[in-house]
Parts: sequence; structure tokens; C-alpha cells
Amino acid sequence: MPRNISKVETETILQDSLLSIRAIDILKDGSLAFAANNNAFGLYNPLKKSWLISKQEFDSLNLQFRAIGHTSNDFFMLSIDTPALLFKTGDSGEMELVYKEEGPGVFYDALNFWNDQEGIAIGDSVNGCLSIIITRDGGSTWNKIPCEDLPKAEEGEGAFAASNTNIKIIGDKTWVATTAGNVHYSENKGHTWEVFKTPIVQEKATEGIYSIDFYDTLHGFAIGGDYTNPDDTYSNKILTEDGGKTWYVVAKNKTPGYRSCVQYVPNRNGKELIALGFKGIDFSNDGGYNWRHISDEGFYTLRFLNDTVAYASGNGRISKLIFRQ
Repeated sequence: MPRNISKVETETILQDSLLSIRAIDILKDGSLAFAANNNAFGLYNPLKKSWLISKQEFDSLNLQFRAIGHTSNDFFMLSIDTPALLFKTGDSGEMELVYKEEGPGVFYDALNFWNDQEGIAIGDSVNGCLSIIITRDGGSTWNKIPCEDLPKAEEGEGAFAASNTNIKIIGDKTWVATTAGNVHYSENKGHTWEVFKTPIVQEKATEGIYSIDFYDTLHGFAIGGDYTNPDDTYSNKILTEDGGKTWYVVAKNKTPGYRSCVQYVPNRNGKELIALGFKGIDFSNDGGYNWRHISDEGFYTLRFLNDTVAYASGNGRISKLIFRQ
């Protein structure tokens, strides 16, 4: 039976008014990693309730990290704009630069892994296609897919670097959500790609898909809207039941409005979802057709530990969330 979650308890585990934290990741050992603006990244040990926080220096640049990922052995973080810099944990404990890209329009948005050897990062379009870099050797080297091997991008098409939830991976399948309201899909770990259009609202540059998640290879949900007009609820929530080929608008003109992150609650049969953004947290227990606003606390992104507990990050903080009926 789907639960009727009505409230969320929040416990702040990190507070720093100088940080804007849009990328968090639960590692294999249960620890929580983050990367943020001001060159900052860190690791939380939930057993000791302690933080290790560092600064990644590079040429005196002020780096903004909005994409992170991990394998069993390594942690990765990617800065947004030129030069885009991708670091992995090195053998010495220092972070090691494994990819660098500079030039007009370079802007990376999200990072994810299929397995311990193969991973993907995506960025805004350059020269007519999305920027997609791939590793097949555990993250030691990354190669950009040439535009002739990718679908043509729409004018200005990219992704919103709002929550590191633009890429969803299940098995070999990959879905990438874009600012143009499209879903770029690969069934074979990034070797070939096709594009599916969606009916999400996309009439200006601040609209499009901000976040996408799948419960299984058929059932997916995506959310967007306009962060400059966050209470607008017109056509900003869509779902698919055929693996992303066709999408339908749901809860049209109903809450929630703009949200930067949506995630299926694990092990709840694809019925329960949480959406959050700087305007608060919302819950659905019917697969996304209807939503209830459960908190005004603002966050950018969220990752579940189990079906009741999650971590969420936002402006100046990371919190532990406990969902209650």
C-alpha cells in the first residue's frame, strides 16, 4: 500500500552560508559526498557524524562544482564552465585532474556511472550537439563523443545544472533530460543515441526539464517549470510508461510548480515520489498524478538512503530528511 506521507522532519548536518550545494551522492559505504561552489567538496561519516571538507585549487580559479559521481573505488566531481575540470580521487589521496575542456559555450551539468568502469557526463551543446564525455576505463580517461555520432541539438539546447539529476541510468539504458524539453536516450551505455520530444512547458530559456528519474526501465517522471516564476504549474510535470518514448502531462495547473529535483522513493513500487526545490517539498503516492505539499523548506537536490530517510542539499546547508505519515 502506498503511504500517505504528510510531513518531513529535517536535521541540518552541515551549515555554511557561503556554499550553494547542488550535488550530493551517497557512496558505496554509506557516507555522503558533496561538491559545491567556492572550490568546496566534502565527505560525511554518518556513524561518527563528522565531516572532512576540502578545497580543490586550480590556477586560483573560483570553481563551481554541480556534478559528482562515484564508482566503488573513486569519487568524481566536475566543474561547470570553461575550463570544465573533472577530478577523481587519486592514489595519493589528492584529487587528480582527468579531463579538461575550454572554449566558448563549454558548460557541464551532470555526471553518472553505469558501472565501475563506464561513466558519462553531459553538458550544454557546442557545435550543434550536446556535450557528452564518456569513460570506459574507470574514470582515468574521458573522451568527447563527436557531433557526427550524436543527434543534432536544438538551438541553445543544454541541461540545467540545478541538481545533478539530468542523467538517469538503469542497467545499460540512459536518459538525459534537456532545457529544450527533450529526452536523449541510449540503450547501450552511450554508444548510440536517439531523441524523444516531451510536452513539458518550454517557451523560454528558463523552462524545460530540470530533473528526470525512472523507477524501472518503463516508468519515469520528469519535472521542470520556470525558476523565475516558480509558482506557475502549467505543464511542468510529465510521466512515461513506455521507457521514455512517449510522455504525458500530469497534474496540469496543480501543485507543485517549479522544482529542481524529482526522485522515486525506493522500494515503493514506483508509486511514491518526492519533488523538491527552493519553494519546498512535495509528495505523490499515485505515481505522480496527484501531489501534496508537505514542507516549505527549500532545497536543490535529494538522495534517498532508504524509503524513509534522505539527504537533501540547498543554499548554505545539507540536511537529513525523515518522511512521516
